[in-house]
Amino acid sequence: MGFLQLKTRNFERLNKCGLSFSELGFGAAPIGNLYKAISDDEAQTTLTHAWDAGVRYFDTAPLYGLGLSETRLNRFLRNKARDSYVLSTKIGRLLRPCTSGEERDCIGKFYDVPLRREVYDYSYDGTMRSIEFSLERLGISRIDIIFAHDLDVFNHGTQQILDAKLSEFMQGGYRALSELRDQGVIKAFGAGVNEWQPCQWLAERGDFDVFLLAGRYTLLEQDALSSFLPLVEKKGIGLVIGGPYNSGILATGSKAGAFYNYDYAPNWVLQKVSEIEKVCHTHGVRLVDAAFQFPLYHKSVLSVIPGGQTAFEMQSNLEAASAIIPEAFWNDLKSAGLVRQDAPCGRGRNDN
Repeated sequence: MGFLQLKTRNFERLNKCGLSFSELGFGAAPIGNLYKAISDDEAQTTLTHAWDAGVRYFDTAPLYGLGLSETRLNRFLRNKARDSYVLSTKIGRLLRPCTSGEERDCIGKFYDVPLRREVYDYSYDGTMRSIEFSLERLGISRIDIIFAHDLDVFNHGTQQILDAKLSEFMQGGYRALSELRDQGVIKAFGAGVNEWQPCQWLAERGDFDVFLLAGRYTLLEQDALSSFLPLVEKKGIGLVIGGPYNSGILATGSKAGAFYNYDYAPNWVLQKVSEIEKVCHTHGVRLVDAAFQFPLYHKSVLSVIPGGQTAFEMQSNLEAASAIIPEAFWNDLKSAGLVRQDAPCGRGRNDN
């Protein structure tokens, strides 16, 4: 297989924003010590490797390492020209110091992190405070995109609780972000979630610019094509795709212990990925390459942000972004019923 230079995609909505995304973005949860602790120097090495290869979109959040991801980006971005990259972070959680005897949140997910606990807050004041705290941790003068974080059932447990959080956001946080965008403090805003249904609910009720959708438009899952993606296209909303490997299985392949949606993959997922792998083998295509590139065929997609905690993992992502995949591969996936017939793929990546 040959390799191409890392591409960028430009995004403007209603003649505003003017943001340029690298097709491969940097999802900064892993440098917040996701699943294992790494040193500051290791995080900087990974970030430098990404930058040197042309990555210019970075996404973070207060949740990632309970502030550690943002502070590590501070060190890395400090000497970079502010207009040379696009940066997004999130609101919806405030971090408060642990009291005596309290344990950190996210034990078992983020390791060796600051003594902080997360508090959900999608209100107007909570949104403003969250952005102020993020600016301090990041050490920069502005943030390009703000996402409302984890407005989904996966994080809130029940639809009833989610409905209350969505209402809180629309009455408070949404108003705050609209004002900041109108004032030019931020360029765009949206939501970063693990389910497409809340994104559709929000898009039907507000004026959003960009959504970050994790794990729900991938080589393995395309239900979002039924209603959400047509709505996004109609409204001119941009999409960032997180979790392109569905928590790992589209990178590791169908094997014992493979992860899907943050847990061990069920049998139906193992079987479907195994069938996709057979087509990959026929065409000499790496599964991880196909998984990374699949979302980029949809013209609303601006960037794909897989995680990368080490320079080796980042290199694998770079190779996936630049690999050349034959059109016949995508045709065979559709013929085998492994990808939806209405999924755009195989006709040349959109360069926007």
